[in-house]
Amino acid sequence: MKPMRRHQLVWLDEHAWYRILAIASSSDGRSHSIATESADCLAHWAQQRWPLVITRQRAEACSSLPDAALALGLAAPARWGRQAISVSAPLRGVARLGDFPLAVELGPELPAAAQAGWGLLCEHLSRLGVTARVYGSYGWQRLTGMSYVHGASDIDLLMDVGTAAQADQACAALRAAAPGNVRIDGELAFPDGAAVAWREWLRCRSGQTDKILVKRFDRATLEHASAWEVAA
Repeated sequence: MKPMRRHQLVWLDEHAWYRILAIASSSDGRSHSIATESADCLAHWAQQRWPLVITRQRAEACSSLPDAALALGLAAPARWGRQAISVSAPLRGVARLGDFPLAVELGPELPAAAQAGWGLLCEHLSRLGVTARVYGSYGWQRLTGMSYVHGASDIDLLMDVGTAAQADQACAALRAAAPGNVRIDGELAFPDGAAVAWREWLRCRSGQTDKILVKRFDRATLEHASAWEVAA
């Protein structure tokens, strides 16, 4: 199995789902903030065999041992209050890995006023060699067909970039984008697993701050801007 990363999707086997649902439906599980509403959502997820998403891990999740716990989650749709639900499953319970939908697939689901600008942005990122995927409300809605998006929903983009220079180019494309009134958020994901919010990247690169929050598989740290100059 390839190395895992944040925002990657995980499909679990039947045994892993059985374990999650057993904990969610028990009084002990509810004492750990898994409410009845969350349990109902998880039961529906299991029935549909929908994926969960990899979140930031504890140190033991980096182990290759099959019994190591993998921190997972989902953003519940409007039906279950749009809450964030966190669970864990053993690594050996992972049936397969996948990714959120490509950004270009989202076009027809956007408001009419945003579609042309969105198409141009996707073309620009593609020319730069940046693979962009949609997570968050728009990503989950496309995956499940359930209601997530509302009038104030942002589009969360996960953009794979190889270097700081390519990240700068991607950010320039985002700044120039005009997808109607839809706000674009999200992260730049580097090959070593580090991820940075693109808006924070812009502030750091423009000298507005000398530190940047870098998120990795098992931790999040504030790093000096100078550490990124090598890759520029």
